[in-house]
Amino acid sequence: MENSTLRTRLKTEIENLISKSCANQQSTKKYETLHVALLKKYYNAADVSIDYHRKRVAMDIVIDDKYYHPTKVNTRIPILHANLLFKNLKDFLRSCIEMDAKSMGFYAGLLRTFAKKDVKLTVV
Repeated sequence: MENSTLRTRLKTEIENLISKSCANQQSTKKYETLHVALLKKYYNAADVSIDYHRKRVAMDIVIDDKYYHPTKVNTRIPILHANLLFKNLKDFLRSCIEMDAKSMGFYAGLLRTFAKKDVKLTVV
């Protein structure tokens, strides 16, 4: 029961942060970093760039992680270049929110980084 309320709270907080970041027409570097982090996590992308004016997202999506080796130079990782269009950035980013445990930990870290208040993550 407590775990589901924690997930719901984290989801609500990250959605509020997305809404706040998309409300301002002039995108700041801080919020652009948030948007890129969310897209990299959801799409498993190596490189993401957002063109806010043309409403496009260009990214290199890693297709298969088994070729990645942290101790070697990775020149043969299968990558798919994608160019996505979006109508509403807030809705697009909200659709990228996942509710699994790994994602919840990632969102908690984002909230600590970007939110002014600390989110308490203890389950009682």
